[in-house]
Amino acid sequence: MLVQGAKAWRFGSVLGVFLLVVGLLSWRLIDLQVVDNDFLRKQGDVRTIRVESIDAHRGVISDRHGEPLAVSTPVQTIWANPSEMDADEPRLTNLARLLDISEADLRQRLKKYSGREFIYLRRKVQPALARQALALDINGVYARQEYRRYYPAGEVTAHVVGFTNIDEHGQEGMELTYNQWLSGEPGRKRVLKDNKGRVIKDLSLIRDARPGRSLDLSIDLRLQYLAYRELKAVVSAHKARGGTLVMLDVDTGEVLAMVNQGSYNPNDRSQLTAENLRNKAITDLFEPGSTMKPITMAAALETGKYVVGSTIDTSPGYRRFGRFTIRDHRNYGVMDLTKIIAKSSNVGMSRIATDIGGDVIRDLYSRVGLGQPTGIGFPGEAVGVLPAPPKWRPVEEATLSYGYGLSVTALQLAQAYMVIANGGVRYPLSLLKLEEQPQGQRVLSEKVTYEVRNMLREVIEHGTGGRAKTGLYSAGGKTGTVHLVGKQGYEDSEYKAIFAGMAPIDDPRIVTVVAVDAPQSGEYYGGEVAAPVFARVMSDALRLLNVKPELEVGEAGKSQPAPGARG
Repeated sequence: MLVQGAKAWRFGSVLGVFLLVVGLLSWRLIDLQVVDNDFLRKQGDVRTIRVESIDAHRGVISDRHGEPLAVSTPVQTIWANPSEMDADEPRLTNLARLLDISEADLRQRLKKYSGREFIYLRRKVQPALARQALALDINGVYARQEYRRYYPAGEVTAHVVGFTNIDEHGQEGMELTYNQWLSGEPGRKRVLKDNKGRVIKDLSLIRDARPGRSLDLSIDLRLQYLAYRELKAVVSAHKARGGTLVMLDVDTGEVLAMVNQGSYNPNDRSQLTAENLRNKAITDLFEPGSTMKPITMAAALETGKYVVGSTIDTSPGYRRFGRFTIRDHRNYGVMDLTKIIAKSSNVGMSRIATDIGGDVIRDLYSRVGLGQPTGIGFPGEAVGVLPAPPKWRPVEEATLSYGYGLSVTALQLAQAYMVIANGGVRYPLSLLKLEEQPQGQRVLSEKVTYEVRNMLREVIEHGTGGRAKTGLYSAGGKTGTVHLVGKQGYEDSEYKAIFAGMAPIDDPRIVTVVAVDAPQSGEYYGGEVAAPVFARVMSDALRLLNVKPELEVGEAGKSQPAPGARG
């Protein structure tokens, strides 16, 4: 009996324990499925539902005809979660080779940042490469979409458009100036991920991404290519240090082309140098030399003391101011005002300057935009130097009249010539395409600008600018040759060759300034080096703009610039 009782007791105990366990498990199941269902579902969601950002692409930069100059293309960025990874994973060898990164560095970073959940492996790669990386199926390696900036015209528009950094923030040019305008606003969305962190499903949109706004530049890409080709060719042919070319729309102040040498390719910055980054047309200053003579002549005509037929005796071909001597190439004797400009007579201009005074010349220089911003709003724009001494010395008046003692940018020089070209109105310059005529300021009379334009015609027809003839179109302009400034002052053997002009001369459409630094081919005058570039660029540009030809085809005459005149 005792044995049977003990057995029954043990059986009952085991059965009771079993029933208790079953009861507890049943209660727990009911608790999980009914009582704590909402809580557990939320906890599960926390582990699988994530909020991700939606990248917004940067706005497109286009030329005036809608041709893209800067676009953002979708790419992939490979990243890793070190907390999920094994730094000794054998497949990391293949991953490092595929991404072209150091395997040792990769393993070291994974160990160093093992407590982190995010590090970049390689940013902004082609989608095909990202797919290959993910196909290695390494735990903790992921990819996400980003955007990469691409510049279709490359080095041709580099100095105007600029570039962004890897995060698509503007660093140079219009990309920097209009960074906020071009930048998009990222969006946010909820996504469902698996246990490897891969997105399974998009659940809901929290905020849609707002793309950056587009930017239409005033640049005409056709003219930009043309200008770049010709400037690069002349710099190479004359073994020059560099060069600049600016082309303006006479009636609006829009910049149609702006190029520099040397340049750089914003799509490949491996060879980028600080020297080539500058937009020299806007940032670099120089003495404009004889290209200022037409402005000085306009000031003289404006006083009423002189008319086109007035004459000046330039004998004996030089003037002395103490230890300074101003010379012409030869003794031209008595000259009228047109011939003074055509032959680029320093003596003639200096006599006029002495008569009308430095303040009168400086006043007009200021009115046409020298010594002040152009209104273009480009980063790093230089305003130049326009002297204003309390009392002008005779030599200062003389040198000011033919472009020494002041400094300008190529863009400012183009703006000054635009005033002569359009009948005396100064417009603020623009690198953005304008939808309507800007508000200009009259600074010269139409009569004076008409008379000066006829003088500029003579420079090309019978003066120092013979190589600037544009074939089927009439043109006018002025040569300039100035000594470059070095550490010890003016360099005796280095010059800047300049030509500034407009066409067609009777109804100008375009103003162009060409400047070539330190040509080493033996030719260095503005009429020899810069004028032929003007001729080729203007002739082709006017045809591209459908301007009706005025002249018959003929061979352009060759000029012999006067060394003393530095024309």
